Amino acid sequence: QVQLVESGGGLVQPGGSLRLACAPSGNIFGISVMGWYRQAPGKQRELVADISTTGNTNYEDSVKGRFTISRDNAKNTLFLQMDSLKPEDTAVYYCNFKGRRLIGRFEYWGQGTQVTVSS
Repeated sequence: QVQLVESGGGLVQPGGSLRLACAPSGNIFGISVMGWYRQAPGKQRELVADISTTGNTNYEDSVKGRFTISRDNAKNTLFLQMDSLKPEDTAVYYCNFKGRRLIGRFEYWGQGTQVTVSS
């Protein structure tokens, strides 16, 4: 069973930066959209940003201008550069891969990585 492995989370001061990465443990074919979601304590999981195979991006309003999503299609790797971090960005961040094969649609989730923004 292929899993998505995330890295790059941690503790950072307000105004600081972190770079998250997500890579599969094996081969995944047919990926279309890759995305980052987050879930803060007591809140629902929300989409932070996603990116298509052609590079079209979509950002949640509160992260526009501060976060940058990118992907390496050759390695099926996803990144999230987070700058000017705020305490309200504190959450568990999850990567998500969606796609389609002949047998139907598929979706993978990472295990989550904690991002804490605090002084």
